[in-house]
Amino acid sequence: MLVRYFAAAAAAAGTEEEHVETTTALTRSELQQLLVTLHPVAPPGERTLAQVLPQCSWLVDGVAARAPESPLAPAATVDVLPPFAGG
Repeated sequence: MLVRYFAAAAAAAGTEEEHVETTTALTRSELQQLLVTLHPVAPPGERTLAQVLPQCSWLVDGVAARAPESPLAPAATVDVLPPFAGG
């Protein structure tokens, strides 16, 4: 699964994208927990991923995944988008 982070999420994760190895489908909530486990500490001066993710919108293969139980296929591309200034 390819996870792409934007703006504050990228700053908190310390990367703009990463591959998450999984052979089974995850829910969006399970992925969120996994990402927090992978990035428990933020770079200096940034909020932690655990603080940022609850405010984010999630796109799975370009489609909004609003429900925490939304399924994510192992080959999905997931975009993590925090609120942006001005909209």
